[in-house]
Amino acid sequence: MTPDPVTVAVDAPATSVRSIFREEGFRTIPVISDNRLEGIITRPDMLQISSTKSNLDARSIMQQPRVIATPDMELIHLAREIMKAETVYAPVVESTASMQLVGIVTVADILRKFLYNGIKPVHETLGEMKFSPAITCNYDDLLSHVWKRMDESGYSGLPVMKKEKLIGIITRMDIIRSGHVRVGFDSNTRDAILVEKVMKTPPVVATPQTPVREAGEIILEYDIGRIPVVENPVYVKREPRRAKEADLVGIVSREDILWSYLN
Repeated sequence: MTPDPVTVAVDAPATSVRSIFREEGFRTIPVISDNRLEGIITRPDMLQISSTKSNLDARSIMQQPRVIATPDMELIHLAREIMKAETVYAPVVESTASMQLVGIVTVADILRKFLYNGIKPVHETLGEMKFSPAITCNYDDLLSHVWKRMDESGYSGLPVMKKEKLIGIITRMDIIRSGHVRVGFDSNTRDAILVEKVMKTPPVVATPQTPVREAGEIILEYDIGRIPVVENPVYVKREPRRAKEADLVGIVSREDILWSYLN
């Protein structure tokens, strides 16, 4: 686990919480009262903040964690519980009686432990896996429409296409950090911003021949939630893991990789 994670108080202004997400890049922030776990705020919760002067506080936008861990919980059991709950984290409390927060465990933490402690995945290469189908967007889509697509699909990042070729990727964090719009998409800005203004390009990619372990290492190295699986990539010479364009086959997430270690 990560001990002593960054937290916010229940009465912290929601706009301050948004600033922490934007500046620090966290995916999850625990909400506490006298170090007692009260809830969790995630990137999707930021959509509830409609303007810079929002009067919401952390209590208003937090949710209850789907999984809560204790320090003595067995790691593989916790990993399965996190995956079954379709979440990517578990706050760690001293005990479920006290609910005193002592840390947080994420899918990335567990994946890192498996990768570097001799555990072998069930699949050798990504091509052997049944990975997630790719829900995409176009470079000229409205940012507000893309956020809605993320919200409806549950995906926090989408491959960006142009003329049926992969050219980039856009994530919730990209939108939160963009500075072009407020995450709530106020009416005076939401129609003006296109995906191409915010997306990351060229994207980091893998191929069906990429070993599962290597794909996991790439995800951890670049601190990304997913990696597009492509064919016929045109690589950037100076960064051979990035492709200027490619034919999109699918997308592999941290969770897909972790399942290959658990099954």
